[in-house]
Amino acid sequence: MHCTYTPSRCHVNTAALKRNFVRLGDAVSLMPVVKSDAYGHGLLPVARALAEVGARRFAVGTVSEGIALRQAGLVQQIVPLMGVMEAEEWRQASQYSLTVPLENGDDLTCAAQLADTGLSLRVAVKCETGMGRLGFCAEELPLLLETLRSRPGLEPELVLSHLACADQPDEAVYTQAQAECFEGMWRALRDVWPGIERSLNNSAGTLALPQYRYEICRVGLAIYGGNPFAGLTPQDTAAYRAQQLEWVMSVSAPVLRVRQLKAGQSLSYGRIFTASHDITVAVVAAGYATGVARALSNIMELIIHGRRVRQIGRICMSMLMVDVSNLPQVRAGDLAWILGGSAAAGYSPVTAQEMADTLGTIPYEILCQMGMSNPRVYC
Repeated sequence: MHCTYTPSRCHVNTAALKRNFVRLGDAVSLMPVVKSDAYGHGLLPVARALAEVGARRFAVGTVSEGIALRQAGLVQQIVPLMGVMEAEEWRQASQYSLTVPLENGDDLTCAAQLADTGLSLRVAVKCETGMGRLGFCAEELPLLLETLRSRPGLEPELVLSHLACADQPDEAVYTQAQAECFEGMWRALRDVWPGIERSLNNSAGTLALPQYRYEICRVGLAIYGGNPFAGLTPQDTAAYRAQQLEWVMSVSAPVLRVRQLKAGQSLSYGRIFTASHDITVAVVAAGYATGVARALSNIMELIIHGRRVRQIGRICMSMLMVDVSNLPQVRAGDLAWILGGSAAAGYSPVTAQEMADTLGTIPYEILCQMGMSNPRVYC
């Protein structure tokens, strides 16, 4: 017997996903980021959908995710952005033809040892240009070049780095400095491997910084419908293109019960809500176990019957309550939409961006939590 822990559902609109991908440019120049289970949308269904509209490469998080794509029959270039973390993964990366980022001297040594055994390995050179996380610095290039040139089994395909502030127009000077550092390191590699490709832009850069598109842009949030410039004032063209994106994820949960709450009565833990007048309350089968942050208690809204309703009382592990006094037609079994859903005229669905703004976080976190906490259905 299959055990289900929640009746809530995460709905993934693969048609919207495909449209977003097409809006972002020519498929040959895009590397969709499907790490962390495709930001909670589902690694394999998302990759398959994007392959149908021409995706030629994928960025995953781990070697394991890359292997999962290969075992599912996907033949595109696959780059595990976090690199190799366990010794056995070097052989696996070679076996499954993954393009492994080399990030430091230890990686270089391990890759060289693998090549010395007669195995080949596709590699990407990760450059540290100002993000302060992973990658070779410019002064480390001579050793890198010497090691790679001496081992024909190591096949450099890509040089990549990551912009820290592509979504912040007021940081244009810093972004330009990153790009100049990146181009200098790329030129040193290009002199040895003329066909090596460049990847610097993320979603924000892809939309707003065409001068840094180079051969490949790594697009993450944008393919899932997120606007990397939300709350900012980007270039007009970038703002327009971001506004055309569609959120791919929606989350629904059924109403369990509709009941009356009299004036002066409270509900849920801690009694943080007390009714000032008689109201009608719907209990919805969603809570912090399904990705609805407890910190949203008493401040979030949902969509029921196309209209917004206010959540009241403390959000529980698998239940939350909403005031449906203005919706007398609500019954048990009706769907409440935590994210997305159809909205009536004059109303708008709740988005991951709105929820993130309320919580003081970013939509990436909302998508990952919601997508990984609810059974997914695809349409």
